[in-house]
Amino acid sequence: MFLYILGLVAFWFVFRWYRELARVPNKGQKYVYITGCDSGFGNLLARHLDKLGFRVIAACYTEKGEDELKKVSSERLNTVHLDVVSTDSVNKATAFINTLVGEKGLWAVVNNAGVSVPSGPCDWMTVDDYKSMLDVNLIGVIGVTLSVLPLIKKARGRVVNVASVFGRISAFGGPYCVSKYGVEAFNDSLRMNMSAFGVKVLCLEPGFFKTSVTDLHLLRKNVKTLWDKLPEEIKAQYGHDYPERANVTLEKNVATLLDGDLMKVVSCMEHAISAVHPRTRYSPGWDAKFIWLPMSYLPTWIADKMLLKDMANPTGCIL
Repeated sequence: MFLYILGLVAFWFVFRWYRELARVPNKGQKYVYITGCDSGFGNLLARHLDKLGFRVIAACYTEKGEDELKKVSSERLNTVHLDVVSTDSVNKATAFINTLVGEKGLWAVVNNAGVSVPSGPCDWMTVDDYKSMLDVNLIGVIGVTLSVLPLIKKARGRVVNVASVFGRISAFGGPYCVSKYGVEAFNDSLRMNMSAFGVKVLCLEPGFFKTSVTDLHLLRKNVKTLWDKLPEEIKAQYGHDYPERANVTLEKNVATLLDGDLMKVVSCMEHAISAVHPRTRYSPGWDAKFIWLPMSYLPTWIADKMLLKDMANPTGCIL
């Protein structure tokens, strides 16, 4: 019986691998709009798709990001300034895209832009801290998507949302996990709504990768900035050596998990855009596959104990 089950599992993986080999035709006529292209995943994806022959529209937050991307790309690639928090900026980018794609429509939008700070224990935060991250990581995703959704429907194309494995399990406090849980919910509802129009909605749930978002200097600075603003009462509750212990936690639980191979994520993005039969969800990163996702299926009391086991305080991992 066990061998039959093993055989069926092996057959399924072989079948899925073969089915996912097929790629969409006419890449040179397909426009792909990517947010957050100044660096990291977005920058690599823009360059990668450009080499594959797609017509890339790379949205950057800075002029420097636009200039540097143009230097290493073909004439097919277009750049546009985008601040996902600004409705005016989103609308201007949409108007530019509409003029560019015409009746072809937009084949795909990749919502890649995001931030990771401020992050810390929930009682260190203010409502404004939550709003600032939700504006980028969630409202920005929704705003950009809705702004180009008519063009996506016209092309019967794709929406690719970059969430996180921490949209499945909250391993630390603050607004980051809240924002990514929101992306997951938006992704799932949009996927069901758009299925009747031939639009595929895909979600990426990466683990820890070595990007500007997970830069340890940035994360340590985040802890210090939040700590310095806390009232003495809360500092006493956590212990005045808490920042030092938090930095040890960062070294132990973040630095050791960081994966430097960003192409693992970019390859999943490319597959979501170009495969005839893309997956509904992608989980790039060994930690996502073998630590966080399995943990998210465990009973809460078990998962909580595992997350807090090595912590010197009751707050969990701090980013």
